Amino acid sequence: METEIRTLFWDRDAVVLIDQRALPLEERHVRCTGYQEVIAAIRDLTVRGAPAIGVAAAMGIALGVRGLADLPSKALREAFDGICGEFSAARPTARNLFWAVERMRRCFDQTPPSEDIRKALIAEAIRIGEEDIAINRRIGQHGQALLPDGARILTHCNAGALATAGYGTALGVVRAAREAGKKIHVYVDETRPVLQGARLTAWELVREGIPCTLITDNMAGSLMQQGKVDAVLVGADRIAANGDTANKIGTYALAVLARAHGIPFYTAAPRSTIDAALPDGGAIPIEERNSAEVTGIGGVRTAPEGIAVWNPAFDVTPHPWIAAIITEAGVIRPPFREGIEQVLSSSSPASA
Repeated sequence: METEIRTLFWDRDAVVLIDQRALPLEERHVRCTGYQEVIAAIRDLTVRGAPAIGVAAAMGIALGVRGLADLPSKALREAFDGICGEFSAARPTARNLFWAVERMRRCFDQTPPSEDIRKALIAEAIRIGEEDIAINRRIGQHGQALLPDGARILTHCNAGALATAGYGTALGVVRAAREAGKKIHVYVDETRPVLQGARLTAWELVREGIPCTLITDNMAGSLMQQGKVDAVLVGADRIAANGDTANKIGTYALAVLARAHGIPFYTAAPRSTIDAALPDGGAIPIEERNSAEVTGIGGVRTAPEGIAVWNPAFDVTPHPWIAAIITEAGVIRPPFREGIEQVLSSSSPASA
């Protein structure tokens, strides 16, 4: 089934984003005409999900350079570097953000002086968005082979079209399974504290008619105990060289539960999420967010004033608890370090 969800796109010298803060009650778009607006959208979760953040950063950098006055080459380079630095500081965990900044830097460096650098950067940013959708479709094709007909899948947070330029990673696997004619049912963790599962994943699945059931996060163990989960399928924000994986807070707990119940735990992510420079998950920076996300829901305070709050946005799942990592280049199985090296060195989508 084709998805019509366009999470973000370039339109007449502006970056247009679905405002994910408003879903599922309202579908509206934010039009960013300045690069600082794109940075603000990344920080306040107007756009979220590691691949989508990367595409937004690329388009935001192109938007920033387009808005510069004619400058000598040295001054242009300094301004470009400053814009890239601002995007790199927007959020610390998602590897795709830094990957996109690095790719835009290469485009800047490799564009001949005779060419218009602004047009080159815009074209590269649009290309990154188009490639993301194609990559997600390949992830889906590789991953759907892991799901038997009739599989009951538990997912966490949102790794769908809304977390990418389109189609999705973990939900891309679900979409591909449905397109292959398989009957799939998805259990959707609500995903506190920002409810990306209840607000976003559920919205995508209901919109496309994919059978799904919403549960609170603390119901997952009971669901597994009753034998109602055949696989756990999640996305990722950064994957270390040994396969340790950072994803939305609560993912680690699902991995523990899946291991206790003998249920396979799968991660779906593009190669751009892999950070081969980090030896293991202990080196992954974990973002801590505003306490208001925990002390209230939907702007309504639910906790007493003065209460201390700990609000990490992500946790790390150790690689021994992951059955496979699904990428556009194929399915990586243990030992992950060797498999990751092979996938990163591959230039084709052939299975790893």
